[in-house]
Amino acid sequence: MTTEAQVQLEQSWKQHLAGEFAKPYMAALKDFLRKEIAGRKTIFPKGSQYFNAFNTTPLDQVKVVILGQDPYHGPGQAHGLCFSVPAGVDSPPSLINIFKELQADLGLKPEDFRHGNLESWARQGVLLLNSVLTVEAHRAASHQGKGWEQFTDRTIEVLNKQREHVVFMLWGAYAQKKGAVIDRDRHLVLQAPHPSPLSAHRGFLGCRHFSKANDYLVRHGGEPIDWRLP
Repeated sequence: MTTEAQVQLEQSWKQHLAGEFAKPYMAALKDFLRKEIAGRKTIFPKGSQYFNAFNTTPLDQVKVVILGQDPYHGPGQAHGLCFSVPAGVDSPPSLINIFKELQADLGLKPEDFRHGNLESWARQGVLLLNSVLTVEAHRAASHQGKGWEQFTDRTIEVLNKQREHVVFMLWGAYAQKKGAVIDRDRHLVLQAPHPSPLSAHRGFLGCRHFSKANDYLVRHGGEPIDWRLP
């Protein structure tokens, strides 16, 4: 994880982020992860999926950014895309609320969301980015403050400067604070409470972010996202 050669990172991202892997914070993060694994701790997602969001959604194709906090910490859930789980894994409560909002906002049907794998969104240009890219099994937020936040802050800086007319969906205070640097004249920033059952009723449900995102993309000459899951 310390050199460009060792990290499997999609080329358009690597062009702007390769330098991060030579910085002291990344060396410290690599050392932390190595010690965790040597101590037989289970880390999610698996190593080959740490950068799944970047490798599935190249920088030059990003149209929407959904910003999460850290990966799911239950077995089989995390696969490197925020809020997403592999097909066959039960959708977590926050994701169920996202699907409820999509149905209400766009008139979609429950059968449009038979699973929780959001990879089809990622392939259309929705960057599903967690602020922290790893977590210890059964210990939420266990890898916060270890260096990942610096890497994903840099990711948002790159998006802010290199792209135009991107829709940023910032759900909850954590995401909103992280997205404070985004240029609101250059991009669309949509803010709402987090879709978690604890807060969704405070304004996430009814926020209509998905239709607003598609309207904005079309207005700026882009293709709308098909939010249904194949």
